Amino acid sequence: MALLELQNITAGYDKNVILKDLDFQVEKGELVSLLGSSGCGKTTTLRLIAGFSTPMAGKFVFDGKDYTQVPLNKRNFGFVFQSYALFPHMTVFDNVAFGLKMRKAPQDQMKKEVMEMLETVDLGGFENRFPKEMSGGQRQRVALARALVIKPDLLLLDEPLSNLDAKLRVKMRVEIRRLQQKFGFTAIYVTHDQEECFAISDKVAIMNHGVIEQMDSPSAIYNHPKTEFIARFVGFENFMDIRKTDREGAYLLPDGSQIQVENRGEGECLKACIRPEDILIVPEGSKAPNPLTGEVMVSTFLGKRNQYNVRTAIGEFEVSTDQESVYRIGDRVTLSLAPGKIILL
Repeated sequence: MALLELQNITAGYDKNVILKDLDFQVEKGELVSLLGSSGCGKTTTLRLIAGFSTPMAGKFVFDGKDYTQVPLNKRNFGFVFQSYALFPHMTVFDNVAFGLKMRKAPQDQMKKEVMEMLETVDLGGFENRFPKEMSGGQRQRVALARALVIKPDLLLLDEPLSNLDAKLRVKMRVEIRRLQQKFGFTAIYVTHDQEECFAISDKVAIMNHGVIEQMDSPSAIYNHPKTEFIARFVGFENFMDIRKTDREGAYLLPDGSQIQVENRGEGECLKACIRPEDILIVPEGSKAPNPLTGEVMVSTFLGKRNQYNVRTAIGEFEVSTDQESVYRIGDRVTLSLAPGKIILL
């Protein structure tokens, strides 16, 4: 049985419904990310689990118990905020010890556990500093230590790295994953950064307008999106309407030509997609599998790679290639769609 389960949850603010019959499960020891654009419902879901709000309908079950109406202070959950939410007038030690003080932990035990946690997050020797004397990354580690020192049944993280610069975000996401694997705690992580959540998560739930479109491992979502929304979200830019033929693996394009597809899909009429980097671009007339002829409309230099927008008989395709061959606007080219890289939705 799942450790955490949201059952047919409907939630929002006043008459504004954000979550609609949401079902969501998290197993013990998993780090699950909620990913999506602003307004998709991920933070509302997190706040509901934390106890900051209650659903309009549905049930929240945690460890076999109904937590729907359990107040926030009765849930042994840790929360890491986007803004750190540290007490500016308290030292690092007192910030980390705050939850233990509220639980009236013995003084000796509290000191021992706080100092051990500061060592764990690489802040040994910082216990007497104040938040204003620390960098953003250090303050975020204090916030993590404060959330973890109470040994929470569940850790909730609301875009915890969004205030950090790019290099520090990468370092901190590795740190969060290291701590999660070391302690084995269950965590729900909210972010709008796809790379960030794919790097640290056991599972990812991609949300769209208050519903989960797909929930699976990062690799499964990246390589096998189930809907057009998910495909666009994880980097597919080229879409085609195709129709199944009598020949195994052969599909008909709108212009009457055929392509071979190694992946399988259900139904007669399907939508196919392929990433820009999975398309080979060669001079017109070159022999290649699944050829589409076209004209280069836009050429963009992206450093290590070049991007081309190519107009074909079935629409415009975006192609990303290395710099071995360079094409100019107006060049006639052939696009080769790798049969094993075409995904059927």
